[in-house]
Amino acid sequence: MHNAAFAALGLEWTYELLDVPPAELPAAVQGLRHADVAGANVTIPHKQAVMQHMDGVDPDAVRARAVNTIVRDGDRLIGSNTDIEAIRSTIASVGVEPKGAKAVILGAGGSARAAGVALEGAHVTFVSRHPNDGDEPGRSIAWDDPSLHALVRSADLLVNATPLGRREEMPIRPAALPRDGAVIDLVYVTGGTPLVRKARSLGLRTADGWEILLAQGARSFEMWTGRPAPVSAMRETLHP
Repeated sequence: MHNAAFAALGLEWTYELLDVPPAELPAAVQGLRHADVAGANVTIPHKQAVMQHMDGVDPDAVRARAVNTIVRDGDRLIGSNTDIEAIRSTIASVGVEPKGAKAVILGAGGSARAAGVALEGAHVTFVSRHPNDGDEPGRSIAWDDPSLHALVRSADLLVNATPLGRREEMPIRPAALPRDGAVIDLVYVTGGTPLVRKARSLGLRTADGWEILLAQGARSFEMWTGRPAPVSAMRETLHP
């Protein structure tokens, strides 16, 4: 996606995958300080651990306690979270106004917290394996909580921020999907996740991880280059 964007604008830049074991994270971050590096994206399991190696972190990323984008600014590395802006725009695209809305977020990791920040003003319930042990910006319940079914059924928005859906599995029973709300799945797979496919079959408003991937990537591109992202060229590389 990013290499297609660089090519579209005639930039002799490259976007490369670095597989970084946790013990090698400090050295990898130090490598981003080289003059020929503009920045990086960060994914699991490093979104939180990388924060301690930044020279600055923007307010949204601090609130989410997760960094997914790094920009080199001279000698400084600045951490941001472009997931938040991408999720905000996706929430709007499915017709949900966060203020006063009832939202259920499945998961409690960096992506779930980003969704929680994007839903500022909503009544948010997180569903996690260890409720109240984390730093989610809202109420937290366990997966086996007896109130879960009713909460999701009455929700204005259900967000899946777990990895469930990369294979043919559902993070929640189909019978528990919102009656009239919207569903956003942060997972992206060709043809849509089982959750998104089922929600669509029920006539619910949906969005999946492809548009979020594109939106956060476009924002990262703009932060690194200072130029508008060629979104069409980036979208053509994705195959939802």
